[in-house]
Amino acid sequence: MFHSFVEALRRTGLSVGIREHLVLIDAIDRGVIDPTLDAFYHLARATFVKDEAMIDRFDRAFGEVFGGITAPAGVDPVAIPTDWLRAVAERYLTPEQMAAIDPTGDWDALMEKLRQRLAEQDAAHHGGSKWIGTGGTSPFGHGGYNPEGIRIGGESRHRRAVKVWEKREFRNFDQDRELGTRNLKVALRRLRRFAREGLADELDLDATIADTARRGWLDVAMRPARRNAVKLLLFLDVGGSMDPFVEQVEELFSAATAEFRHLEFFYFHNCIYEGVWRDNRRRFAEQIATADLLRTYGPDYRLVIVGDAAMSPYEIVQPGGSVEHHNEEAGAVWLQRLTAQWRSAVWINPAPQAHWEWTHSTRLIRDLLADRMYPLTLEGLESAMRELSRRR
Repeated sequence: MFHSFVEALRRTGLSVGIREHLVLIDAIDRGVIDPTLDAFYHLARATFVKDEAMIDRFDRAFGEVFGGITAPAGVDPVAIPTDWLRAVAERYLTPEQMAAIDPTGDWDALMEKLRQRLAEQDAAHHGGSKWIGTGGTSPFGHGGYNPEGIRIGGESRHRRAVKVWEKREFRNFDQDRELGTRNLKVALRRLRRFAREGLADELDLDATIADTARRGWLDVAMRPARRNAVKLLLFLDVGGSMDPFVEQVEELFSAATAEFRHLEFFYFHNCIYEGVWRDNRRRFAEQIATADLLRTYGPDYRLVIVGDAAMSPYEIVQPGGSVEHHNEEAGAVWLQRLTAQWRSAVWINPAPQAHWEWTHSTRLIRDLLADRMYPLTLEGLESAMRELSRRR
């Protein structure tokens, strides 16, 4: 197993040699860690990873060989007893039965019902239509179906939850990914405005010839390199319904990093609110206030938001509608502020364009961006770059 682990690390691009492998084996033989998967994960990461930018690649290899990482001991993502949330009575509903279930229809009413259930419930329930549990048609819990509920624990199945009660860990996109990025780079090159800036470290051949001829001796002239002077702000949706598009977005991220010298990137989940972050491992501890970004970056920046725009409409139009925290202001308010500050703005959607009409939230985002939403295809990127190149 350890040999296959080393091979998996090498396939992801980590430079792993026999020395690191022997150090890991020796540490295990000496009993420096407890015999748990979590302890082994941290020991192996400390042994093989020399640069924190490579942690994501390590995590992928670890998950491939060992099936992922267990949650740290003592961490309970929700305050509801786990025996309430064991999916032992999952019900399978026909499309007709699903259509017959009425949604709550009102955000405040849904939250008030949840408060009542928490106050009244004192035991586990499964397969019902009222209490917090699994299976069934209750709007609270997981493993069943409700057209508009709050998922507590578990995994998304129908993508109908308007709020999610759990702590989820996302990973950073790999900005060094090169596979398949060449054509994306070509598309991004439509957004170019060259200027000579920085140190004079490039030979100016024409000036050297002219000065040498004029003075009668070799006179070498230097000049700053000619670089793309476009300034770009890149906001990347991560986690949840974006998981199927990770590979495409990584390729775009890698291409943008290579093409734009003045690039600032930030992560968000589903919709942009009062805080964003640069590192998904520290997204709760080190958030950056969106208001600070509005004050820091001038209107000469171009704005690119990448996301599938698939979410509950409450996340866009309702204060407190975020699936992960209570936002004081609606997501639509923040999107309006962003597009007012950076008038050159586009939304890149990795979901197939034929699916955009399936979700109300996608239509809301398109309206807020004045229909400047483009698919994550070569043709779509070229159209987006032409839009950003327009003078306003």
